Amino acid sequence: MSDEKFKLLDPDNMFGHIYGFADQLESAMEIGKTVKLKHDYSSAKNILFAGMGGSAIAGDVASAVISENCNIPSVVNRNYSLPQWVNESTLVICLSYSGNTEETLSCMEEAFSKGAMTLGITTGGELVSKLEEQGRDVVKIPEGFPPRAALGYLFIPILYVLKESGVLDNLDETALSSSINQLRLDRDLLSVEGEENRAKEVAQTIYSTVPIIYGEAQSTAVAALRWRGQLEENAKMVAFHHVLPEMNHNEIVGYENNPELLSNLGIIWLTDKSDHERNRRRRELTKSIIGEKVLYQFDITGKGNSYFERLIYLIHFGDWVSYWCAILHETDPTPVESITQLKKLLSE
Repeated sequence: MSDEKFKLLDPDNMFGHIYGFADQLESAMEIGKTVKLKHDYSSAKNILFAGMGGSAIAGDVASAVISENCNIPSVVNRNYSLPQWVNESTLVICLSYSGNTEETLSCMEEAFSKGAMTLGITTGGELVSKLEEQGRDVVKIPEGFPPRAALGYLFIPILYVLKESGVLDNLDETALSSSINQLRLDRDLLSVEGEENRAKEVAQTIYSTVPIIYGEAQSTAVAALRWRGQLEENAKMVAFHHVLPEMNHNEIVGYENNPELLSNLGIIWLTDKSDHERNRRRRELTKSIIGEKVLYQFDITGKGNSYFERLIYLIHFGDWVSYWCAILHETDPTPVESITQLKKLLSE
């Protein structure tokens, strides 16, 4: 495809956002290192991330990354209201790239009323105004990105906030730096039209189907969620996701009926070397049980020495797959017109 046609299909340069992910992570680390908190959050007994869509996924990634060395639980809340258990011992981190996400603003107000420790990560908007009125901490991040393309700016500062506050015992900056270096190598393979580009190859297989992405509950669940969201927003194609072992207790049975529909579905298994041995066994058995009822089944495995590196690799790889699916559909990957339309209708 000519450069001119790429420019016509991608006028807002989603290509550049994905290609620049490594640079964004590096910039986000610099932002994180400058975080100075006005308040002490070391007494927090639990963490709640309040957000939606491309902002909320940052909470999912952070929760996955900190699970190994954080002694308190964390959850991601995608709603207008907070769980009843949120109280003055809860650290509520409001994530809204625009700063104007109505569900997140609603959660912020409720967090205030419950006396929760509350801070925000955003570019501005009403979130900054309300948090600053209350004297709360705010981490400001750069503007100019679609929220889903600002993942690094949203989740890396979370890690530094938790480290600075004493909630997180350790932050492995070596893993962060290694991941950035590896991404810079990977992007030069995943961004070009050629036989060596595995992301383009995957896109060619899945773009005219309904892909189902399966992760593993502990390791790759967040990557499966990210893949689904990116395929939906960038490629404008429906995708679904689920996780092992839960999928084996319900969804596996769904592959028995409607064979004509199943013939348009395919399965992508996201794997990591830290997957539980029983889930590895479950995956192989499930693949054999489903067999050829679907168009395709294949594995994508994380690459890197640390869990962080492998998770970021899977996320970055999926972003490229979604981009190439958009190009194959001859669809501009940046606009999300249905979301814009819905927001307009809700505001009337």
